[in-house]
Amino acid sequence: MPNRKNELLLVDDDPSDVELTVHALGQYRANHTIHVAEDGKEALDYLFCRGPHEKGNFEERPWLILLDLKLPKVNGLEVLKEIRADARTRAIPVVIMTSSKEVRDVVEAYRLGVNGFIQKPVGFDDFRKVVSQIGAFWLDANQPPPREAFGDGTPPTPSTVC
Repeated sequence: MPNRKNELLLVDDDPSDVELTVHALGQYRANHTIHVAEDGKEALDYLFCRGPHEKGNFEERPWLILLDLKLPKVNGLEVLKEIRADARTRAIPVVIMTSSKEVRDVVEAYRLGVNGFIQKPVGFDDFRKVVSQIGAFWLDANQPPPREAFGDGTPPTPSTVC
């Protein structure tokens, strides 16, 4: 497997869940970067190099997005819809981690192209175990999409800026 930057975008407004997720992933793997967005707008700004992230670079897009549904400003399903609507981000794996038990949320998420839907466990040990399993699969075992999976099918050049 080629050497790669393991960047993950965690989109969650609950500080406790963020802390637990970062902790669980940190115990599993140390060679990744986790960028945290506290609301849907911040996540979209980060992904699409807008606002405070306007100098961003699509070469550094995350390998994985862990996305909560119940977010301020822009909800998780709207974030997912925008990710899947843009060829530059469409191939990024997105896993929803939410406390929602609503069947309609699961149905809509899969209709919009989510790669996985996980209901957040309530207990600390169960939460840590689930996040570690996510890390084991998505950051280690899974082959990430190659550059050609994004945009018009041609690899971006190193100077490709948003």
